[in-house]
Amino acid sequence: MTITKKKIRSYEAFLKGEERSAATREKYMREVNRFAIWLGDRALSKETAVQYKASLQGKASTVNGAVSALNSFFLFLGRADCRVRHLRVQRQTYRSEDRELTKDELHRLIRTAEREGNERLARAIETIAATGIRVSELHYLTVEALRERELTITNKGKTRTVLLTKELTVKLRQYARRRGIASGPVFVTRSGRPLSRTQLWAEMKALCKSAGVSKSKVFPHNLRHLFAVVYYRLHKDIAKLADLLGHSSINTTRIYLIETGKEHLRQLEAMRMVL
Repeated sequence: MTITKKKIRSYEAFLKGEERSAATREKYMREVNRFAIWLGDRALSKETAVQYKASLQGKASTVNGAVSALNSFFLFLGRADCRVRHLRVQRQTYRSEDRELTKDELHRLIRTAEREGNERLARAIETIAATGIRVSELHYLTVEALRERELTITNKGKTRTVLLTKELTVKLRQYARRRGIASGPVFVTRSGRPLSRTQLWAEMKALCKSAGVSKSKVFPHNLRHLFAVVYYRLHKDIAKLADLLGHSSINTTRIYLIETGKEHLRQLEAMRMVL
């Protein structure tokens, strides 16, 4: 069996039928197209799949992301025999400090966006950090939702309700009025389309130098991580946090709560085990 453009298009339609999120479809199609280009006119086989996996470079999480996409594609093609194993990853004990965004840095990013006249970016950053929602869920934040002060989000087959604080609601209502947005999604482009993850990412990166925040810390998902850390430090309720984030497993939530090496060392030293 060879990989044809027709098969790839059929797989894309299959993903839509499975109600996969737009972000997942984009990622899976990107990986499948890369594999198809690498494979060329050669026949698909277990051997070529293993060879392709060996050719992938980068972090284990990146390689495993590609493997997940390809295994899904192979199953769709009826070639379960071509599936390859994920790389084994040892659970992290602590999180790298160069990726740990602080509340002070968050506020610097927001103030810088405001100072540079990008109110949409300031409010989008603020919204994700204050609610913990995914970037792909921003389109659920509508003018109608602001009236109710809650979002009803359906993602990955699950539905959850996200409440909005009074302070955030007031800011977003004022923003919507200034932008002439009377209904539908609050965060839209000039053409009226929902703000994409790619555009938000690019605009956030452009703030880094002026805000004095390392680029390694500034990406949309890190705002969700900061929400999780701050919430857990205040309330110590991991089950409730899992519900707020839309996680099926608390083990997923635990990944968000991995502390930095500096904090981990502080905890060890506080034990005072050495005379």
